[in-house]
Amino acid sequence: MTREEYKAAVEAILFASGTSVPVSRLSQTLQLTEKVVKDLAFELCKEYEESDHGITVIRLDDGFQMVSKKAYAPQIRTAMDLRRNVPLSQAAMEVLAVVAYNQPVTKSFIEQVRGVDCSGVIGSLTTKDLIEEKGRLELPGRPLLYGTTENFLRCFSISSLDELPPLPQKQENPDENALDDDSQLSIFDDENAEDISQTTDDTITATVGEIIDQATADSEVSE
Repeated sequence: MTREEYKAAVEAILFASGTSVPVSRLSQTLQLTEKVVKDLAFELCKEYEESDHGITVIRLDDGFQMVSKKAYAPQIRTAMDLRRNVPLSQAAMEVLAVVAYNQPVTKSFIEQVRGVDCSGVIGSLTTKDLIEEKGRLELPGRPLLYGTTENFLRCFSISSLDELPPLPQKQENPDENALDDDSQLSIFDDENAEDISQTTDDTITATVGEIIDQATADSEVSE
């Protein structure tokens, strides 16, 4: 097969799949190295993005998926009789931010950061496939760990968690132990941490919504 034929094969697999296909699976199917498969997929991404077609190819973590372009979302909703998406609540965005920036995390971790019960919000985000169970923490009771999903990347129009906007730096306080200049605010450094000051909680709660707002400026997520 020629290079163009291999690229067409990648295109056909992505179209037929309907979901993201890992690079490893494409590599195994086409008997090509993962590097070559990535190069072919990125060529498809560029070609579709520069064309007038209504579909495109996006990267999602370690895979690729063929999707419709956001510009045609209104027409797709009308044709398929879909409800318009409702933005996430502030509480949902805060929980999502805590999970996204600190995953994997436990329910108690999230509740210590926010200072309120988060059972309902976690359940809602799980139902929407924005977060999912990632195993259990090896502590007494073995609490569940949560992390973001591939659908989270898709909804927020990012290819990987590395594209999340950086957390704001913590301001130095001359009366306290200051962080290094290149240090960034950490919502939680230790799953076993118990002593979280009210000041830290307030700072986190105030900023997580802004972080998610920035990440979702051009995206819509169902309530």
